[in-house]
Amino acid sequence: MGTNKNTILGWATLIMILMGLLLIGLGAFRYRDVSGWGFAAVGVGFLANAWVFSSLKGRL
Repeated sequence: MGTNKNTILGWATLIMILMGLLLIGLGAFRYRDVSGWGFAAVGVGFLANAWVFSSLKGRL
């Protein structure tokens, strides 16, 4: 691939944000019981990873 690390990190950050929001949405609207909390927690983890990736983007 001819893309640099910043482009790859940018796409990874975007995908992680989308997945995180999707999982939080699933936990909030699809599952109303205890499993919804698990989905929402994983979604928050994805958003935290995306935040770390975006902060690393300028330093790699």
